[in-house]
Formats: sequence, C-alpha cells, structure tokens
Amino acid sequence: MTLVCKAPRGVAPVGPLTDHPVVIRPEDIDHMGHVNNAVYLQWVQAAVIRHWERLADAEAVTRHLWVALKHEITYRRPAFLADSVVATTGIEAAAGAKARFRTLIRRGDDLLAEVTSLWCCLDHATHRPVRLPRATLARFVAQG
Repeated sequence: MTLVCKAPRGVAPVGPLTDHPVVIRPEDIDHMGHVNNAVYLQWVQAAVIRHWERLADAEAVTRHLWVALKHEITYRRPAFLADSVVATTGIEAAAGAKARFRTLIRRGDDLLAEVTSLWCCLDHATHRPVRLPRATLARFVAQG
C-alpha cells in the first residue's frame, strides 16, 4: 500500500505538518559566520523524530524506531546565530516500512533549506524493518 499526498506548489506536499523551533548554538556557526551545512541535517533528524512522537499513538512510539536511509538537502539561504528558525515536517509518501519525509527550514518567510529524506521504520525489539499498521499511517498522511 502506498499513500501519497499532494499540496499546492511551494507548500510541503504532506499530510499533517508539525513545526519544530530550532535553537542555534554558537558551536553551530562555521568559519564563514553562518550555520554549518551539517547542522541542518541534525535539525532535520530531530524534527522527523519529534514529528513521529507527536502524531503517533503511544504504543507505536514505544514499538517502533526510525532510521534515516537518505537525505537530499537544497540550501537556499544561510542561517545565523541570532536567527529564529523553524523546521516544518510531514510525510510525503509511505509504503511498507519506508516513509519519505519533507522538511522545510524557515526564518520567518525566508526558506533556508528544503529537505527530502527517506526513513525506514524498525521494530524496537528486533531492529528489523516493520510495516506500519494502516491506522498508524492514517495519522500521518492526509486522506482524500
């Protein structure tokens, strides 16, 4: 089963979205005076996990883990120490044990980065890939 959501151009094409405020620390700043590119990946990983924890039921959160398989990041603008940044995350598509997440990192109206990442759901006890139940997926993907 594949679930796919579509949204207007320029909007993350996902089901329910969650916002995750980002804290920029002095150690995130690189030799060029802005947030190091690798830090964006940390923000995305944290946002995806928090998205899962906010929307999944407690049993699903306890029984499943997520591991990243692939990230594709398009950097648009730099972020700086004093910036107020938010990562908005949701699922674009899900099939079997895999889900494609979309994360937009913004400073106000400015888009700083767009990230598409592929994740695999694992059973917490065995660390083996596991299909998510349809009821769990329904919490993440807009029905229409």
